[in-house]
Amino acid sequence: MILSRRALMASTAAAAAGLAMPALAQARTEITYWQYAFPAKETTVNALIPEFEKQNPNIRVKHETFPYANFSTKVASAVPAGTGPDVVNLFFGWLPQYLKGGYLQPLPESVFPAAAIEAEFFPLVGAAKSEGKYYALPTAVRSLALFYNKELFRKAGLDPAKPPATLAEFREMAIKLTQRDAAGNITVAGAAMQPSGQGVNWLRDVLVRQFGGEPYSTDGRKVAYDSPAGAAAMGWYLDLIRKDKVGFPGFMTDDVTAFRAHRAAMNIDGSFRLAALNGQADLDYGVAELPTHDGKRANSPSFWANGITRGATGAKLEAAAKFVAFLASPEVMAGWLGKVGELPARKAIATTPTNLADPKIGPFIKGLEYGQATLLVDELGQRQALLDAVDDAVANNRPAAEAVRRMARREQAVLDDFYDR
Repeated sequence: MILSRRALMASTAAAAAGLAMPALAQARTEITYWQYAFPAKETTVNALIPEFEKQNPNIRVKHETFPYANFSTKVASAVPAGTGPDVVNLFFGWLPQYLKGGYLQPLPESVFPAAAIEAEFFPLVGAAKSEGKYYALPTAVRSLALFYNKELFRKAGLDPAKPPATLAEFREMAIKLTQRDAAGNITVAGAAMQPSGQGVNWLRDVLVRQFGGEPYSTDGRKVAYDSPAGAAAMGWYLDLIRKDKVGFPGFMTDDVTAFRAHRAAMNIDGSFRLAALNGQADLDYGVAELPTHDGKRANSPSFWANGITRGATGAKLEAAAKFVAFLASPEVMAGWLGKVGELPARKAIATTPTNLADPKIGPFIKGLEYGQATLLVDELGQRQALLDAVDDAVANNRPAAEAVRRMARREQAVLDDFYDR
């Protein structure tokens, strides 16, 4: 079993009694923990650290955060220089880069046996495993779902208890929900069509699969969406912008801003958005599973995980392992959902009858059951290939197949650069 809170407390008691614990565990050890700046996560971790330190009096945790835009670059420069964190919170899609750069060491098998991880955690956590070893472990996981504004549904004559279940229904409702001024300008988008949000994952990882394709080859080295299925998915997405005109990239700056301002009736977003939206009293919204196509369900789950950097040795390694185990414990996961809005990574904690029946949490958890995590070698570079492809197609009215071909050529260059280095 991975160390639970009870096990962590027992190890602390053993250390105090001098029972079978190495001498290095007796001295006070300070470890540094880095994560990207996300208010709900910062607040939650700041509250958890004193609890961990109370259980482990000989360990102190220094918590530092950095803007998302330069977080990975900061890690890449600090770890090789020996000035970075002992424990780092990383997006699972960055793992190939982190391993290639030698930033991480495997999680100690004595504390994190692979068999226990695979029995207790959702299968997508396997994306943090390389050559038989786990390099990181999450507290929580994420999936996608459809957020919709119930008030705008009612104004459009739609039943807020019946959100779209299929892509055909999504398109039909998006058209009805779109509002324009006298000049024909959109004032309320029927659907947020900003790919820089979760639209990237919806289009590349979900829609491509629903139209019968795959985003990448099995080994992840080749782009596979340059296909009839990929063109069909891109065509459906572009039609919402160019033909149906239910929304467009850049409307209200971004999709989240538009939805929170009651200016977008529907938006595809992640479970991490729940905490912020639940705190907005004037927003009456609902959540539904992603619409299906021809009966096919798909989702694009993801996660941030905690890994131990290569410089942590001796007492620091022991302390770092305890902190990672603490953050992945059932007790921490049980409280994480309500505070951060991310789903517990352990199946037993996430799939309780209460969670599954919850009208806002349930759709995300159900999405984990059939979702497929997409491992990326350069998340920002691969993401930008899609953003630019959509922008170019809209600006120049390019056929969907050509837009996909251009996107695939650019992204394949990113993959080749990584694997050929």
